[in-house]
Amino acid sequence: MLFHEEPIGIKDIVRFLFTAALSLLCPATYIIISNMEKSKEIPITTKEERTDCEMDIRKGLFELRDTGYAEFQSKLVPNLPPDSIIGVRIPLLRKFAKECIKTGCHTAFMADIPHKYYDENMLHGLLISEMKDFDECIDALGIFLPYIDNWAVCDTLSPKVFKRHKDSLLPMIRKWSSSPSTYTCRFGLEMLMTHFLDDDFKEEYLEIPARIRSEEYYVNMMIAWFFATALAKQWESSIAYIQDNLLDVWTHNKTIQKARESYRISTDQKSYLKTLKRTD
Repeated sequence: MLFHEEPIGIKDIVRFLFTAALSLLCPATYIIISNMEKSKEIPITTKEERTDCEMDIRKGLFELRDTGYAEFQSKLVPNLPPDSIIGVRIPLLRKFAKECIKTGCHTAFMADIPHKYYDENMLHGLLISEMKDFDECIDALGIFLPYIDNWAVCDTLSPKVFKRHKDSLLPMIRKWSSSPSTYTCRFGLEMLMTHFLDDDFKEEYLEIPARIRSEEYYVNMMIAWFFATALAKQWESSIAYIQDNLLDVWTHNKTIQKARESYRISTDQKSYLKTLKRTD
């Protein structure tokens, strides 16, 4: 024999068929994968190459577009221009994010901000949420948080790595929560609610949201959401903040409303909370 040829295995056949189908059904995603295979050998470093990668991702997002869902989303984030919303459903965005990570395309995409479309920001948030290194995740958040301009992208951010780094996370939560930026503050409060109202709870943590005074609707709504959740999980510690009127009137009453809507609050607790509503 003039040369030795490796036998073709089942995995090779499956990969070939998948690639062929992908190139026909979703060409933009195929381009992303092809480009990222090349990027394993040639790192993406130039601005032009980063732009090319972002354009490939954008094409992929448009191929997943649902115009009806775009119209629905535009009503949820009325501060954004309707034409800035592509309309990709969250389950598809999550799958797309994981595919970007597998191919390596996410690195260039995340470096090229600000993004043009709402869905690109949603994707960016999902990519950060999948990061496995705590310090790299914190760095990525430091870059991305100033660009968040709506509650939906903010609330999509939920890094899985935070669960394993509670001690290091708490100082960052204090920093984010004290930020004058609406969505950085909201993100910090949401992380406090997510990670420190259960086994790692301490009464002193309730002071973090209680001290905040803001004119921003999405900050005050987050504070109300936090205390409504605290009432469900840590009633004895958190009810004092309602009894002693330690929140501003609007947030106080919104907390009561949200708590009374919760299935985790007992009927007796809901009746008692109703008596604490303020009119001043």
